[in-house]
Amino acid sequence: MPSSVIRSYHYDSARRELNVVFQSRRRYTYSEVPAETYAAMKAAFSKGEFFNRHIRDKFTFRRDDDGPPPTPRSSAGTPPPPRDRLPIRQSRHSHRGGPG
Repeated sequence: MPSSVIRSYHYDSARRELNVVFQSRRRYTYSEVPAETYAAMKAAFSKGEFFNRHIRDKFTFRRDDDGPPPTPRSSAGTPPPPRDRLPIRQSRHSHRGGPG
């Protein structure tokens, strides 16, 4: 049955991490989740209800979009200059003559 709370989830048994994507598209990784807890979630009729009772507030987590944003790279592999420090372009057209 589709969940009204959870869009998708995945368990990494080597790391004991449960990755959850909510309907809001926010992604969270829960640490030190036992394989038995994941198996019980998989078998649960309501994934959202199981999550709220057995995972939420029980395991440490990180929001996957936490932390600094990645630095954009140019084709040369160096970051572009900040927008407020771009060189000022000179106009090719000069003002000729005065008031006329």
